[in-house]
Parts: sequence; structure tokens; C-alpha cells
Amino acid sequence: MFFRWDWLRPVLTAPIVPTLGPVHPDTLSVGLFEDVLRAADTGGFLPYDKDRRWGGEKDERALREDVVHQPGRTLVPTLTRRGRGAVKVFAYGLHGSAVEEAAELAAKLASVHDVARARVVRPLGPETAHPRGTRIQLKDFTTGPCPAPDGSVRPVAAWPTAVQETFAPFAEAMAADGLAFLHARMQAGRCGPVLTATVDDRIVGAIGPMEIQPDAIGRPQLLPQYFAVLPETRGQGLGRALWRAAMHWGQSHGAAYQLLQTEVGGPSDHLCQTEGLTSLGFTHTTTA
Repeated sequence: MFFRWDWLRPVLTAPIVPTLGPVHPDTLSVGLFEDVLRAADTGGFLPYDKDRRWGGEKDERALREDVVHQPGRTLVPTLTRRGRGAVKVFAYGLHGSAVEEAAELAAKLASVHDVARARVVRPLGPETAHPRGTRIQLKDFTTGPCPAPDGSVRPVAAWPTAVQETFAPFAEAMAADGLAFLHARMQAGRCGPVLTATVDDRIVGAIGPMEIQPDAIGRPQLLPQYFAVLPETRGQGLGRALWRAAMHWGQSHGAAYQLLQTEVGGPSDHLCQTEGLTSLGFTHTTTA
């Protein structure tokens, strides 16, 4: 076994795991981190990796030989070749020196692997004052009902054909939010339902795909979705209606929970906070 739980557990201030992203706090274990290192040797997906639904090969892998694991700090570097490539070092530690050491390691490994970007990912606890970066939020489906949406939100296929045809231009307009990628997956028949909202018989918002997958301890998790509303139609409650419809879908299809990542202070962050989600902590990514 590579990791010692008595060294690792005290510095896990937020439930985020290299190459996997946020995980439910109940799944955190030394075995989860061991699995990440084993996957690095094979290049494959772990059975509970949310990215396996997209197929292909795992793009990001841990750099096993460069992990630093000592009392008080654990540094786990990862490498991706996507685009111009990047090294990220996850800096688990209670003192600033861990971040400084992670930045030095990221810069060195970016040079060694000839990639353009070097980053440090710093997990921070939910009690962090004045947080920046990304908030990890939990929607627990076991604590109360998620009401069914009204007719303003439907799966794409439930609209008349003329309305369905407006999804393509909507997806292209929201390509920066991943909707063009999602549309390509829909056309290939390789994803779950996508919920949409309309204004004047035109699709102006969407959330999806709606898919459930067991987590590391076998509990059904509603997987993250792409989520976007056209800028000119915001402020009408469409985003909240879409999100609530997605939560109803997840609960009614047996999911136990969903994890979301929201930009601190952004519209989705505000929506999740007003909907009563639990904040599990933050991640702050900086350039090394």
C-alpha cells in the first residue's frame, strides 16, 4: 500500500480526488487514492469514474513516481495531454508550504513532460473565509422530496419536431458551456435524456445528460450535467426550473445524491445555495 490513512486523512480538507474530481465524503478512503494510482498504470477508467460514460481512454492520469506523501502534506501530480497539455499538482496540506512545494513540483514536471501549463489545485474546507475558485456542493435526495416540474420543462424528444429543431442553434450558441459537445453525443445516441426549457417555441435552456452511475461504495449517484440558459432569456426563472426538473429526475430514478461544482459567487453557486445544498468545501486552482 502506497498511502497511509493516518497521514492522508488529516489533510483531506475537501472531498476531491485527483483524476476523479469531487466525491461523496462517505466514499473517501485510502483505497480510493490507491485505485487512482493503479489506474495510472493501466490508462483505463475506474468503474466509478464519471468520465467513463464518454468512452475512449482516460485523458488524465496520476504521475505515480512523483507523488509526495509525508506527515502533514501529500502532493499528487497528474498529467493530461489534452490541448497543449497540463500538469496539475493536488496540494493536500494544512500549511502554505505545501502549496509552495506543489508549485515547484508542477513547474518541474511540466518541463519534464513538455506540456504548456503547470497548475496547483488547493482543496479548502467548507469553513474557509472569503473562498475563491470552485465550491463543491451536495444535493442529498434522501432528505426530502423533489417536486415534479410543470410542463415548461421537458426532454428534447417530448417537444414537437419544430421545437426540437431549435436545439441545434441553441447548442451552437452555448458551445462554450459544452452544449455543442452534448449535442454531438445526442446525435450519436450515446447519452441519457436532456431536459429543456422553451420560450416562444424555441429551446433556450437545457440540462443534461441525465444519467446515474454507482459510486465507489455502490450508491447510485446522479452524474454531473451540462447546464446552460441563453443570456437574453435569463432572469425568468428558467435555470431554476431546469435544475429542479433535473433533481426530480434524479430522485425519481433512484439516485441517492448529486455532487455539483459551482464557481464561487456565480449564478449557479447562488442557485444551489438558495436551494439549500450542503457546501463540502472548495478547490482553488492557481498557475505554478
